[in-house]
This record gives sequence, structure tokens and C-alpha cells, in this order.
Amino acid sequence: MKNAVFVYSPEQLGYKFSDSHPFNHKRLKLTVDLLKKIQALKDEDIIPARMATDEEIALAHDKSYIEIVKQAGKGLLTPEQTIHYGIGTEDTPIFPNMHEASSFLVGGTLQAVDYVMQGLSRHALNLGGGLHHGFFGRASGFCIYNDSSVAIQYLRKHYNVRVLYIDTDAHHGDGVQWAFYDDPNVCTLSIHETGRYLFPGTGNVTERGNGPGYGTTFNFPVNAFTEDESFLMIYEKAMKEIFEYFKPDVVLTQNGADAHYLDPLTHLYGTMNIYREIPKLAHRLAHEYCDGKWIAVGGGGYDVWRVVPRAWSYIWTEMNDLPTPTGPLPKEWLDHWQEESPVPLFPNWEDPNPLYEPIPRKREIEEKNAQMLEKALSIIQSNPLKQN
Repeated sequence: MKNAVFVYSPEQLGYKFSDSHPFNHKRLKLTVDLLKKIQALKDEDIIPARMATDEEIALAHDKSYIEIVKQAGKGLLTPEQTIHYGIGTEDTPIFPNMHEASSFLVGGTLQAVDYVMQGLSRHALNLGGGLHHGFFGRASGFCIYNDSSVAIQYLRKHYNVRVLYIDTDAHHGDGVQWAFYDDPNVCTLSIHETGRYLFPGTGNVTERGNGPGYGTTFNFPVNAFTEDESFLMIYEKAMKEIFEYFKPDVVLTQNGADAHYLDPLTHLYGTMNIYREIPKLAHRLAHEYCDGKWIAVGGGGYDVWRVVPRAWSYIWTEMNDLPTPTGPLPKEWLDHWQEESPVPLFPNWEDPNPLYEPIPRKREIEEKNAQMLEKALSIIQSNPLKQN
């Protein structure tokens, strides 16, 4: 059995709205190249993404919606005809062959699932996935098909396992949450910036699941300007308690890298410290509770040049029990990509110190986050799942 597989194909780069759109899968190439330059990723580690079939996509999406995506990508529909489906908007504009490009992202996550569940690999990483805002019959927030929702339905149908979905993107993982809101065999955990000022505006602590799924939805909306210490305190406590409470068979982590201070779309003050720690705890708990079954996908991350490649590289090095990279980034990588980068690249794995001016409300923010954490976890004490 391989320790980990890295799912990637050039076809995944076809998921591109425009040259100026903030969602830019150039970050996949940057990350692959960085990992190869530090000799952490070898060609034999890479598994090509496949196209998901329409039947597979329909596990989490309406068939008529899939047809709309196909027609729009062929230029047969105008934005006026697709706006009801969330396509042709400023966030999710129409682009050529959008169905095919989206299918490679979904298929990449399904490849990761099969490698782990069939015992071919302990862990699997598909950074092209993590499009957590897509709904059953509507695109949203740069996401046409929701690969994580498809993958979880696929896990339930083909492997009959209890799935813990962990989302550390700065935006609430709304599409995945609502897809499994009443399912007691799928637990969703989302740590995100409060929706008070940030898309999609959901993810309150009071969203806890419905009917038989009550108590299997956990949200941790942190305040704007939250820094590393508070973010990681919430992450560590929530992860440990929810793993013990839910006792999953497999864990799927969504690894958006947009909680970083430099991200242009969010208001959190994270640094590389959180991206070093997030995969470490997920890895340890996956071995403790799931016999190591850990599938990871990408997600948000809009500082494509300075943040995402470093943050995502940490997931792969952790999956393979490699030393956490420190010190200078490879000169060859810096020299090559600086020519394209619109901003000066950071020379080291670590962020410059200090990265930003001290936050005047630091203590107040930490206190509010701690109160939120206590409220969000309170259901564990009273819910029947505690007894399972």
C-alpha cells in the first residue's frame, strides 16, 4: 500500500472563468512545481484525475442542472437563460467546456476516494477539488459542481461508511452542509469567518442539523481579524471533541487557504503557522479513529502566488511523514515564477515577521471566539450520539 497519492491532471487547469477572475487554478501548477523542486513529489506519486460520469455527478446534482451546464459550456445558452442556475453571474460566469472541466475536478476527488477505500493508499490529495459552495441545482461562489458532496454520497453508496467532513476554508462550507443536513451518517465541521460580513452569510453555531441529522452539523464562525492562536485553539478543541463524539470511518478535509492575512477576499489574520498545523492534527486523528483513511481536497485561496503553494505543500509533506519544510524556498522555483507573479514572492517557507501591525482588539476577539466555541460544542453534552 502506498502512503499517499497525489491526484492531478493538466485537464484540471481548464476550470478557468477568465484571466481576471480571482479563482485561478494556476495555483495547482505552482504547488506541483514547488513540491517537485523540494523533491517531495515524484512522478510515480501522481495519479491522473479522471472525468466523473454524469451518473456520478448526479449523486449530488440535479440531472437537468447538469444538462444546463453542458449546454452553457457549448455556447448554446446566454447568461439570461442560466442566471436561475447560478451560472452567468459575476461570481460564476460561463466559460467554454465548463462541464468537462468541472467533471475533472469531481473525478479527481472520486479517484482519491477509491484509492483510499480500496486500500491502495492510506491517504489521497486532490487539490483541484474543494468546491464547497455548489448546490443540488445551482452553482454558487465560483463552484459549479460540488466535488465534496458528490464524493460523500459516493462514499455512502459504494462503501457504506460514516464520513466526517472538515472545512477550514475562510468561507462557510454551505453546499456540503445543506446536502447532508439531515443525514446522521455524515458529520460536517466548518471553521470560517463569520457570515456577518463575508459570503455566503451562513454557518451560524445554531445550524446543527435537522431530524435524524440533528447534532451532526458543527459551525465555528470566527470574528474578522482572528489570528493564529485563536484559530488553532478552536480547531484543535473542535477536532478532538468531534472525532471522539462522531467516531468516523473516514475523514475528508477541505483545505481552503484563504484564512491568511494576505488573502484579498477575506478578513482573517492567519499566517503560515495555521497551515502547518491543520494537516498535522487531521493526520493524527485520521490514524487514531479511521485507520488512516484521510482524503484531502483544496478549496479557496486567492493569493495564488505567495500563499497557496506554500500552504498546500504542507498537506502533502504531512501525508508522507516528511519533515515540515522550513527556511528558503528553492531558488529555481522563485526565479521561474517571479517572472509571472504580479507581486514579489516571499523567499522563505515562513511569512515575514511581523506580517502585519498588532491588532488592537486581539483580546476581545479571542474572548468572543472562545465563547462561540463553547456554544458550538455544547450539543455534544446532550445529544444521543454521545452514547454511540
